[in-house]
Amino acid sequence: MIEKEVKKFALGVEYHGEYYHGWQRQKNYSSVQEEIERCLSKIANHKVNVICAGRTDSGVHSIGQVIHFKTTSIRSQYAWTVGVNTYLSKNISIKWVKEVPIHFHARHSAIRRTYRYLIYNDICRSSILYKQSSHIHKKLNISKMYSEAQHLLGNHDFSSFQALGCQSYSARREITKINVYRIHHFVVIDITANSFLYHMVRNIVGSLVQINSINKENIMKNLLKKKNRSYAGPTAPAKGLYLLSVQYPACFNLPKSEDILLKQNNNFFR
Repeated sequence: MIEKEVKKFALGVEYHGEYYHGWQRQKNYSSVQEEIERCLSKIANHKVNVICAGRTDSGVHSIGQVIHFKTTSIRSQYAWTVGVNTYLSKNISIKWVKEVPIHFHARHSAIRRTYRYLIYNDICRSSILYKQSSHIHKKLNISKMYSEAQHLLGNHDFSSFQALGCQSYSARREITKINVYRIHHFVVIDITANSFLYHMVRNIVGSLVQINSINKENIMKNLLKKKNRSYAGPTAPAKGLYLLSVQYPACFNLPKSEDILLKQNNNFFR
């Protein structure tokens, strides 16, 4: 009998995290991974296991999650995208598919990840976007938040922003870019790093929001030096956090995630 060739595919995935207890498959709770595997298995006609670039927590959304899976089934790109989407709930969508070398790994091959946090910053809350963003009624000082955030650039021990229960053997991470800016009623915080600790982004956001009421400078720099979570601000709500994109070496030539939060949905920011 001739053995079928095993191929590996990468998929771009978008999902609304409100309806799931995070990415990872777990007993008695709905997860993004479980639903995607179930629907991919229907198209492949065999059991499919997927690996993601970064596991997101309960309530966290994705614009640019990347996953990979192996299969011996021969299917068209249409089947792996539109076909899978017909089985998925409306809260998850496969955006693209690409065959990749067998040595590609969605998590280990990634070189950078970018998260975005959305804050609806207006005295009145939004009835449409309250599940897609955090609401803060007091006007935020964007200039101060931006300048303080720049202290986090570089390779540091981020223990002050590491949540209890984090299983990482080291708290050292490298943030290559961090930006804080305003678009009408929204405050947007983008953070790019090689990888992130458990709740790292949400703890950074919570600290940046907290320093608005503190009349001091170099607060984030001092928090880094403390290397103690108890000194940093509260954890920001999950509903404002998005895995925006994952970057890989150019040799894999993977599609780039669309910045739909600022492009396709630009009317929300007016």
